[in-house]
Amino acid sequence: MILWFTIAQIAVAVAAGIFCVIAGLMGRRPSDISVGALALVEVLLVVQVIVAIVAPLAGNPPTGDLLEYWVYLVSAVLLPIGAVLWALMERSRWSTVILGVAALAIAIMLWRMQVIWTVQIA
Repeated sequence: MILWFTIAQIAVAVAAGIFCVIAGLMGRRPSDISVGALALVEVLLVVQVIVAIVAPLAGNPPTGDLLEYWVYLVSAVLLPIGAVLWALMERSRWSTVILGVAALAIAIMLWRMQVIWTVQIA
């Protein structure tokens, strides 16, 4: 995977996570901005899915465990959808915190996916 794209994804996920956690701790309910922040993370993850499908065809196969990579990727794609749906149904300040925690978990998954793609695991 392209390192700068992964770093940009992680930066967006961390920024969205911090924003949502702070908003939730301040007592704010999910707003369009907090839901939109996670939607941006989701858009970047969909681009990641496309890249993960096209990259091996272009001669850039992963060097690590492909199954582990796709499990992380599918989990990362489904996590914001579930968090946003739950937050919109719950509409409490804690659901905003959950949005933030989901975004931070995605940031960790993205880094692990980068390691799987580029580093040979012995």
